[in-house]
Amino acid sequence: MANTFAIHSVGASLATYLRNSYPSALSAVHPCEFKLLSSMEMGNAEDRTTTLSLYLYRITINEHVRNVRGTNDLSVAETPLSVDLHFLLTVWADNALAEQTILTWAMRQLHQRPVLDRSTLSPDGGWESSDVVHVIPAELSHEDLMRVWEALEPSYRLSLSYIARVVRIDPEPSPSGMPVVVRNFAMTKETAQ
Repeated sequence: MANTFAIHSVGASLATYLRNSYPSALSAVHPCEFKLLSSMEMGNAEDRTTTLSLYLYRITINEHVRNVRGTNDLSVAETPLSVDLHFLLTVWADNALAEQTILTWAMRQLHQRPVLDRSTLSPDGGWESSDVVHVIPAELSHEDLMRVWEALEPSYRLSLSYIARVVRIDPEPSPSGMPVVVRNFAMTKETAQ
């Protein structure tokens, strides 16, 4: 389980993984940057060089493990927050060959290595050795894809949707003492004067 930086850590780790595995032979023909972009940065595309962007457009609670305890210790009552991260991979290029080649290469990389573990996740997420995040393609309907692009400033670009699941975020630590469950009150009788 991870800390509150886990969501950003997954996106940054995906961008770093793709950047580090981009082959030099392909880079010589189609130089490309790999960036995790915010909503504001997605709208600022005028001066962008050839880039493969990762844009987190949605976060959902994972319905399969939302109530699963993280340990077998029954004294630990907190359940981690389990979320799925929905990313849009988009290539920003000025020609079809670069756009399609880079996106095909990225699809193949994520198909061949769909699991991020502690060795590939950035340390700022506070990952444990048992943490793994699966990156799987997501089927996004044409209507949903168009809604995402309508909400953004630039016009549509060739894109793919992926889900990073399951990101488990630790709850806040509980106080070390036992909770107060009973309180004694003393009743006194007032005398009238």
